[in-house]
Amino acid sequence: MTMTPEEEPMTCDNCGKDGARLRHMSRMYGKGKDLLLIEAVPVIDCPSCGESYLTAETMHELERIKLHRRSFSVQRPIPVAAFSAT
Repeated sequence: MTMTPEEEPMTCDNCGKDGARLRHMSRMYGKGKDLLLIEAVPVIDCPSCGESYLTAETMHELERIKLHRRSFSVQRPIPVAAFSAT
C-alpha cells in the first residue's frame, strides 16, 4: 500500500527523531475587519517532542498570500462566539 505525503513519516527538524507527520490546519492572521483565515496550511507535527512547525517554503507562501490577500481571498461570513468560563 502506498502512503500519501501526509501519511509518510518524516524526521523532525527540531528533535531529529522519526515520526513527524504533515497535517493541514487553518491559521488566522490579523483581527477585526483585517482578519484573514488561511485554510489547509501544511504544518509538521512531531509526537516525540510535541513541536509543530512550518517549513521556510510554507512561511514564504503565507507571506505571499497575506501580501496579495485581495487576489487570493473570498469573502465568507463566519459565526463568532466568545468563550466564557463560569
